[in-house]
Amino acid sequence: MTKSFDMRLFLEAVLTGSHATRQRHIRQAQTIQTAIRKRFGQDNPWSWQLKHFWWFEEQHLESRSPATRYYYQLTEWLIIKRLGKPGLAQEKSKKN
Repeated sequence: MTKSFDMRLFLEAVLTGSHATRQRHIRQAQTIQTAIRKRFGQDNPWSWQLKHFWWFEEQHLESRSPATRYYYQLTEWLIIKRLGKPGLAQEKSKKN
């Protein structure tokens, strides 16, 4: 059995703000990770592509409120920032 990728450690470098905000981002990142792992088999954010984020927003969060979708989008931006993939962030912003 393989150990799951540690999202808390992964995001630690880019997390700022209050303790509650940091905890929310970690919890949401773990939710994103679980959903992408179940759908695509990709546990490690270093292997994620733009399609994974789009799928999560369009399919997994489709029944959520706009406020919830917004907060998950903020967490996605943190993940993209941590990955250091500026092209991914630019492509994502073109969609919105």
